Amino acid sequence: MTDQPIQLTGTSVSTDSATGCCDPFDPAPWQEKEITWKDKLFVKDHVTSFLHIPLNMGKVVTRNMNLIEAAGAKSPVQLMLSDEKSLWGADIYIDVTKDVPGAEMTTLSGTFLTKVFEGPYKNVGTWMREMKEYVAGKGKTIQKLYCCYTTCPKCAKAYRKNYVVIFAQIN
Repeated sequence: MTDQPIQLTGTSVSTDSATGCCDPFDPAPWQEKEITWKDKLFVKDHVTSFLHIPLNMGKVVTRNMNLIEAAGAKSPVQLMLSDEKSLWGADIYIDVTKDVPGAEMTTLSGTFLTKVFEGPYKNVGTWMREMKEYVAGKGKTIQKLYCCYTTCPKCAKAYRKNYVVIFAQIN
């Protein structure tokens, strides 16, 4: 799969969804896939965390989504990746269709293996270990791991499913 738009439902804010917030997520298109991106454009920002628990995620996402919507740069996929850099913060990457004035822009390139997990956020450490085993089983080496949280906590509770897609950038 090479830079093809896959609908990652559940990552966009939609007033048409059952909750009026996040769409339900379909894990099938993301389970154990290989994706290649070349200079895929993202808005990049930083979220402050305490022991990997985000403290200002809503504020950061809302600010960036306002800029993205004002620029007419909202991607139909509306993919948001999180690079859990430390216990105290994470970088987030929001997929966009063009440059967004007032936002930090970056690109991601490479090949990524994906795997979908379901359960409480506290399992992310276990899922990261499982992802490392999955990638090793494919004979690949991980460069970097990103988490894609597919719904906000409120919607995950409403849907009774909390899906997280882990993207492993490989060599």
